[in-house]
Amino acid sequence: MLMQRELPETVAHLDAPIGAEATISVIMPVFNAAHFLLRTLPPLVKMLRRGEILEVIVVDDGATDGSAAVAAELGARVISSGGRLGPAGARNVAAAQAMGDILWFVDSDVVVRDGSPARIRAAMNETEVVAVFGSYDDRPDAPNFGSQYKNLLHHHHHQIGKRDASTFWAGCGAVLRTTYQKIGGFDAKRYRFPSIEDIELGYRMGDAGGKIRLDPALLSTHLKYWSVPELVRVDILRRAMPWARLMLNRSDVTDDLNVGMIERLRAGLAGLALMLVLATLGGLVPLWTPLAAFAMVLAANWKLFSTFREVRGAPFAVSALLFHQLYYLYSTAAFVWCWFEARIGRTVRA
Repeated sequence: MLMQRELPETVAHLDAPIGAEATISVIMPVFNAAHFLLRTLPPLVKMLRRGEILEVIVVDDGATDGSAAVAAELGARVISSGGRLGPAGARNVAAAQAMGDILWFVDSDVVVRDGSPARIRAAMNETEVVAVFGSYDDRPDAPNFGSQYKNLLHHHHHQIGKRDASTFWAGCGAVLRTTYQKIGGFDAKRYRFPSIEDIELGYRMGDAGGKIRLDPALLSTHLKYWSVPELVRVDILRRAMPWARLMLNRSDVTDDLNVGMIERLRAGLAGLALMLVLATLGGLVPLWTPLAAFAMVLAANWKLFSTFREVRGAPFAVSALLFHQLYYLYSTAAFVWCWFEARIGRTVRA
């Protein structure tokens, strides 16, 4: 199994470009996702039969719902992770057996689109590019509020993010196999559950000299159902807090995607809006103040609001934008908590 190792002095000059004929191994970690596989595997198997990809490897990570049998019946190569390792460890197991020049990671609840292998090869053929990732489309499968909000937010950030990315996304992202091997794969020891293992991998690829490309046209559909309580829990415990700790350990706050400088300013505006609302309730400021606060929030988040409105209409857009202010508040609180945690830790060690 691939384990995290010391970084090489560089990987970029050794690994790219690789040419338009590079072979691709698809790697899909699976845990109790049989119902998703009926929709996510057929497009990949069609690509396999057309010769666009070399293999489709499904890693059975201790599933108990017959996922392995479903995957085998649909035409994938099925291997076992040897136990419940989590997606990071499961991907490492498959990567050690993969034969392709490129490792294309696809989550079990993600439906890829035709043309994706060509886009991946084109990106990898650019000088020093060692990884590429895409974006969810604007048609998330589950119709409930939490799923629509979460997936459209992801779509928005990946559509406007920097093309030369500083992180990586393993929901639908590809890495040169040689680069993956040299930097030691995913950190399965630190991330035993779905978390920011792909972000951390992206940092190491960048540290080793490789470029990561964000291709907003590399689209896929997300099938996951998000309830509001679940998305808040995951945002805080599996995303905001571990990402904050990672950035603080690196002394490098990422200026991209949903943690960029503009996003941090919007988070500050959400905090100011909350204080103005509380001040209004306390009779400290005029009643029109919350309306002014909402106008400021709307102006600062107009592109996101427009995305919500175009897909789901104005009522959803308003409610999603208001909920997004809560997202800013709990994400900021998580970062502040981790900052104090780090400060206290350094004080104790001193």
